Amino acid sequence: MRKCTRPSFWSFFGWTKQKLSSTTTSKTSDDSLQKALVENDDVYLSSPSAISKKPGWKAVPYILGNEAIERLATFGLTANMMVYLMREFEMEQVEAANILNVWNGASNVFPLIGAFFADAYLGKFLTIILASFAALLGMAIITLTASIPQLRPPKCSPTMEQLDQCIGYTKSQVSVLLIGLYWLALGTGGIRPCTIPFGIDQFDTTSVEGRKATNSLYNWFYTIFTLTLLIAQTVIVYIQDSISWAFGFGLPTFLMFCSIILFLAGSKFYVYEKPEGSLLSRTLQVFVAAYKKRHHKVPIEAKFFDPPHKENEVAKLPLSTRLRFFNKAALIVDDNDQYLKLDDEPCPNPWRLCSIQQVEEVKCLIKIFPIWSSGIICFISMTTQGTFTVSQAMKMDLHLRPKFQIPPGSVSVISYITIAIWLPLYDSVILPTIRKITKHEKGISTLQRIAIGNVCSILYMVVAGLVEGNRRAIAISNPRPSSVPQMSVMWLAPQLILLGFCEIFSVVGHIEFYNDEFPHSMRSIGNSLLFLSIAGANYLSSLLVDIVHRTTAKDGQPDWLTDDINEGRLEYFYFLIAGLGALNFIYLLFCSNGYCYKTTVKVDIEQCNIGVDQA
Repeated sequence: MRKCTRPSFWSFFGWTKQKLSSTTTSKTSDDSLQKALVENDDVYLSSPSAISKKPGWKAVPYILGNEAIERLATFGLTANMMVYLMREFEMEQVEAANILNVWNGASNVFPLIGAFFADAYLGKFLTIILASFAALLGMAIITLTASIPQLRPPKCSPTMEQLDQCIGYTKSQVSVLLIGLYWLALGTGGIRPCTIPFGIDQFDTTSVEGRKATNSLYNWFYTIFTLTLLIAQTVIVYIQDSISWAFGFGLPTFLMFCSIILFLAGSKFYVYEKPEGSLLSRTLQVFVAAYKKRHHKVPIEAKFFDPPHKENEVAKLPLSTRLRFFNKAALIVDDNDQYLKLDDEPCPNPWRLCSIQQVEEVKCLIKIFPIWSSGIICFISMTTQGTFTVSQAMKMDLHLRPKFQIPPGSVSVISYITIAIWLPLYDSVILPTIRKITKHEKGISTLQRIAIGNVCSILYMVVAGLVEGNRRAIAISNPRPSSVPQMSVMWLAPQLILLGFCEIFSVVGHIEFYNDEFPHSMRSIGNSLLFLSIAGANYLSSLLVDIVHRTTAKDGQPDWLTDDINEGRLEYFYFLIAGLGALNFIYLLFCSNGYCYKTTVKVDIEQCNIGVDQA
């Protein structure tokens, strides 16, 4: 039995050649399956004459098209929500921010719930359809609040505002708005974790060509996501601010309806994978079964329960030597007691005997957790883009031309342009070259890609701190506060470009990592982890801001994050995040050094029990 070959610590820094996934033609006997008990090399035991029936790129345009329109509609409606709450609902800034913070947190938690129902009960296709209609309903309700005067407070004139006679919103008015927002959050929670896994289902990932196509799918997915975000923050926001809130909300709602039609139009091409039951109960069964047999020793000729997979086209997970305590959950101790028969089919007590597939699914959850947790601190840098970076821009010269001025909130467009340009270039030009050098079908491993993103995140914070220190020094040296700032806003471009590279490598790397490493039946859950880590980054960032705000104000001096950044020390806060990022990078290297990539085995004939040698 071959041992797991882990990437060495120092090889993480170089483009070391990694063994290609192999395709082996063999009989599915006990011996061949024993050879598959490894964790680092993909092994597929399939017939060489097997021809994939997956539609591939024929189905993907409908899925990516639906994703693009849905994202454009969603972000187009929510990108300017802060302004909408303050202008149209007469909310105070803190109140509006709290509403959106809670809503954003829920929006990043709901994907976990949506993924659970997709994998356990509904399937990805049905989940996307139901969630799309939920999002459409939420968007329609929000559009109604902008279209019907009775659903929002009366307009407050400047005179009424000066006399403090503005009429605030009623509970019923804000309740209608919140119902719309949370229906939207519920809808996006079902769409986001299922789109990429459903797209991957359309490819034959047992072939090299299929796996290369899925790698391109990740890059194109995030490119389209970035382009739609760019359009939403420019065109849609302009319509809302300059033309009409009703039209600015109604247009995204109509686009959401179009995305549903487009998605349904591709139904004749799609491959539909059936859900495989409750993930929670399957996970608990492994823990309980392993605990009940904790005192049993595993003999050399041990037998493990390995029933045929429900879908022969889906790759199975072989029994691994990692976390071997959980292997006891699949250990057959007594055929008469543990291996019951119903209609000549194996039907064991699931709380006493679990399948190898169940055991390996639990192992995947456990070993992925450290990598997932490293993303939380890495993504903290991304949370500064819409807050402190905007504060910097407001203190800088926003003119590109004498008569053209950039809105402070649009400065982040630089990072989106970086992503939109670089990702297609990386996928079509750079990645094929790297593949030739490294002899690896991915070019670089997913963990290497995540590590590069972490480095870009650290550099982003360092550069941001240096630029802010320089800007503050120039602002303090200018004795005329009302004069035009001497430093151009384009000095923020280097840090925003680095932020774009952080998203290209880290975010896309996490997406690719979860889809590769999670079992086929759990990919929706895996995709929801990205949004869960982003939610964790937002909450951790808020906690960090609160701690710094409370502890850095000493001896009558303002804190680092005071409202006037010329009086504060924002650069120190940036350097603090960079320091945390450096520690997190070391943690990521430590976790990656001991990580073994998932192995899958595709079998062509049914197999029940296999004997496994335990080292």
